[in-house]
Amino acid sequence: MFLSLLSCRIILFKRGNRYLDEVLQEDRMEPHASPHTSSHASSHASSHASSHASSHALSRKRRRDDSNGEREEGDVAAKYKRNTVALRDPAPYADQLVLLEDRPYKRVSMEEARKGTPPDRPVRVYADGIFDMFHSGHARALMQAKDLFPNTHLIVGVCSDELTHKLKGFTVMNEEERYDAVTHCRYVDEVVRNAPWTLTPDFLTTHRIDFVAHDDIPYSSAGSDDVYKHIKDAGMFAPTQRTEGISTSDIITRIVRDYDVYVRRNLQRGYTAKELNVSFINEKKYHLQERVDKVKQKVRDVEEKSKEFVQKVEEKSIDLIQKWEEKSREFIGNFLQMFGPEGALKHMLKEGKGRMLQAISPRHSPSSSPTRERSPSPTFRLPFFTKTSPPTSPRAKRMRHDITTHGQNISEDEEDEEDDED
Repeated sequence: MFLSLLSCRIILFKRGNRYLDEVLQEDRMEPHASPHTSSHASSHASSHASSHASSHALSRKRRRDDSNGEREEGDVAAKYKRNTVALRDPAPYADQLVLLEDRPYKRVSMEEARKGTPPDRPVRVYADGIFDMFHSGHARALMQAKDLFPNTHLIVGVCSDELTHKLKGFTVMNEEERYDAVTHCRYVDEVVRNAPWTLTPDFLTTHRIDFVAHDDIPYSSAGSDDVYKHIKDAGMFAPTQRTEGISTSDIITRIVRDYDVYVRRNLQRGYTAKELNVSFINEKKYHLQERVDKVKQKVRDVEEKSKEFVQKVEEKSIDLIQKWEEKSREFIGNFLQMFGPEGALKHMLKEGKGRMLQAISPRHSPSSSPTRERSPSPTFRLPFFTKTSPPTSPRAKRMRHDITTHGQNISEDEEDEEDDED
């Protein structure tokens, strides 16, 4: 029975290893799908890899859009294979590429685009905008446009300063800066400089555009309620979603709201008041505010350090008090052992007192020893040497009686103490 179970386990183990080897072999043979396929790299990638990458990116996009950047409770972050997907070069400009006039312009339908097109015929999607102060909202919109179809060639149009200032308003970045910022976005395959505000049929034909990507909110401008209305009517519109909480206007609003903070910041970094268009009085005011803030910061630092010092002193004082209490208890205990009612000093005094009494008091002869009586020796006194003692006064008699009585009492007390000790 044991041998049969062991043989079964060995067989299952070998089959499991064989299955793992096959999976690893397939993983090595399968090309790594990239969420971004440039125009010059798409010709070398298979349609299966492109569709896999597109579905992967679309699922990631939907998750980000639905959660608005926040992961729901219980959601586990997906893990992806390590792969180098960054490009080495920026996207080229449209006027630097070879023209496509030799190829007939035949649009791809939405159904064909979603199924997937051959590698040499990607779906050409166009997205336009101002892209001032290029931020993550712009990048996410272009990512959605890139991920609309499995095989997408994304063309991005950027309007010029003249057209933008006339129809929308003043920009922070000039047109060259905005062109360059878009070329360095990883999802962009081609950039059209000086793009038109309203898309014409000639422009669509020249750039062989199949679909136009933009958010679905009507964009009223240049005397029109929606500049993309004719694109929607032609079935060429592919909607994308805006990223809430981030836009160029929001960034400018933050700067204007905290204007003084940013002016002081740039003055600290070496910009002059003239470069910042700040008056002489405001410049001195900002410098004074900066000094006041430095003083406040120093005061806060001193307060924090003083709090730390006080905390350390309190901790040390508590330790000292505890040590003092321990020492005081020890001292009191030693004192009581020495001078208490039953202390060592009392015993020492008793012992000393007993030794003194033994040394002073005469030793009693044993009662059993025979006593010899001596005959009184005759006394011979000369008549002229005998003196008669004077009569004792009553006062002297009384003092002699008191001394005798007191000595008897002391001897009785000492005998009682000796009896107690015995």
